[in-house]
Amino acid sequence: MKKILFIFTLVVSAGLSAQNSVKDDLTLIQDIYGKSKKQVVTEYLQLSEPQATAFQEIYDAYEVGRKELGQKKVLIIEDYAKNYQSLTDEKAAELTEANLKNGQEFDKLLAKTFSKAKKAIGGKNAAKFVQLEQYLQTTIRGELQNSIPFIDELEKTKTAKATAATLQKG
Repeated sequence: MKKILFIFTLVVSAGLSAQNSVKDDLTLIQDIYGKSKKQVVTEYLQLSEPQATAFQEIYDAYEVGRKELGQKKVLIIEDYAKNYQSLTDEKAAELTEANLKNGQEFDKLLAKTFSKAKKAIGGKNAAKFVQLEQYLQTTIRGELQNSIPFIDELEKTKTAKATAATLQKG
């Protein structure tokens, strides 16, 4: 719980710039694999030179879109952090809808990229890319999710501590 509170405090106080989320994707991937994301993708796909050249433009366009969606996700998290202590039903619904829409947009981007990649590098290689990308994004989302408290978590913890303190006195 202390870890969650510490990280959440960092999220709120740092202001989470759009280019520097809780832990930047690339830094996280480098921490996990000791390589840049591009290196991980390149090594995993092992494309021939003509395929690699054809895929590079598709991958670059995908990364631009993915980073834009990542920036939107950061803004949603910042909004959540800013409103966490006084979260209303309306604000909770608004943030959840924005988060779900962001996830849908990411899925659309990945599907569009798969379609283009399939034509350029074949179905199996395109599937390998999607599988790797989903794995990396799941890892990143897991790290991010672990750093964000659940709605009312802090309040429940505060209430539980107050109850325990009362019981100790009594």
